[in-house]
Amino acid sequence: MQAGAETLNATPPQADHVPDEPRRFLGGLVAVRASEVAALTYAWLYILAVLMSYYIMRPIRDEMGVAGGVKNLTWLFTGTLVAMIALNVPFGALVRALPRARFIAITYRFFAANILAFALALWLADRAQAVWVGRVFFIWISVFNLFVVSIFWAMMVDTFDSEQSKRLFGFIAAGATVGALIGSFVVVALAKHVPQTALLVGAAALLEVAVFCVRRLSTRAKAMRREEAATADERVGGSLWAGFVKTFSSPYLLNTALFLLLFSLTSTLLYFEVADVAATAYRDRAARTAFFADIDLAVNVLTLLVQLFATAPLLRRLGVMLTFALLPAASVLGFGYLALAPSVAAIVAFQVFRRAANFAVARPTREILYTVVPREDRYKAKSFIDTVVYRLGDQLGAWSSDLGHGLSHTALAVLAIPLSVAWLVGSLWLGRRQEQLAASNTAQEAGGAP
Repeated sequence: MQAGAETLNATPPQADHVPDEPRRFLGGLVAVRASEVAALTYAWLYILAVLMSYYIMRPIRDEMGVAGGVKNLTWLFTGTLVAMIALNVPFGALVRALPRARFIAITYRFFAANILAFALALWLADRAQAVWVGRVFFIWISVFNLFVVSIFWAMMVDTFDSEQSKRLFGFIAAGATVGALIGSFVVVALAKHVPQTALLVGAAALLEVAVFCVRRLSTRAKAMRREEAATADERVGGSLWAGFVKTFSSPYLLNTALFLLLFSLTSTLLYFEVADVAATAYRDRAARTAFFADIDLAVNVLTLLVQLFATAPLLRRLGVMLTFALLPAASVLGFGYLALAPSVAAIVAFQVFRRAANFAVARPTREILYTVVPREDRYKAKSFIDTVVYRLGDQLGAWSSDLGHGLSHTALAVLAIPLSVAWLVGSLWLGRRQEQLAASNTAQEAGGAP
């Protein structure tokens, strides 16, 4: 933490003026340099608004999914995968044709308009119609979540380099957790007192806050980055199909996709177990919404503590490779425990732990992988991996759960153990390769310096 305070004292001439108190406050939390403070602040507010919007809607989605029948969740995951594939094409066209700030603003406002449309549909629908609206909403928000968060992190790896990301991404991810905490708290406090439509309107408004932050962040990033900043708002260009083609032609990106596929697959197996617990234990819709919100709240409290006090030190002391392997290793142990001693409490506790470890450690570390790839890959290949590949993992998990319907919790845990072992092996290779590429890029920059 002292390193952050010391770096703030040396303000480069090009840095934006930032008042002393906010600078000192940030310096006590993260090793941030003065030239990075403004960009870091807008990045933090940006993801806070996005995650607050999502976490207001997430318990509504989960409750609607259960209300539509747990047996139908597999088809909802299938619909999500199809929608994700379909949306990657127009998104690729936007990335190809427009500057960064414009295509991000268009994407977020498109989703905000969708939220308002769902609010209106729920307000007008009768009980039977509401079930179908809920199923479509379940698919849509699963698409929404991955797109808006993937776009955010793509902008982060386009703004901060590998060295900066190790110092700052943990703190930036804490902004996501604060937004998630606030969103979860809003639902816990209001779910039984206000209609879902009112919550949806608030979620839509928060996306406009994100658009404002995107514009301010783009401006501040130019003062922070070197010659790359001059091209940051130019069109990415390239091929419309680059996300798919480059993912399968690069061993590095392909292994990144396999990492996410295995994470998503095992997460979905666990999610179905939690959904089954909720359907059995709670018959009232408001009670189920509050149950899922309580899980979100527990996840986010634990996540925030780790992000503020452990993520950056872990990356600094263990490096990318070992930090990246922590969640897969913990999953091997966790599913092993469930295989030996399954219980409702253990399932819920493991779900809370895994999600917190992902948000606090695995997700920021995974984003560092993209700091060593070309700019086009940061938006196109990353978007394809974060959306289509992630949801493909969901779908495989849903099919596996369907095939294993009627099996015990022990049997499903046993199924997840070898998947987690394969995930662990892949994470070690990826982390090591990122460290090699980052060192190579640093050496090349040093060699080309005047």
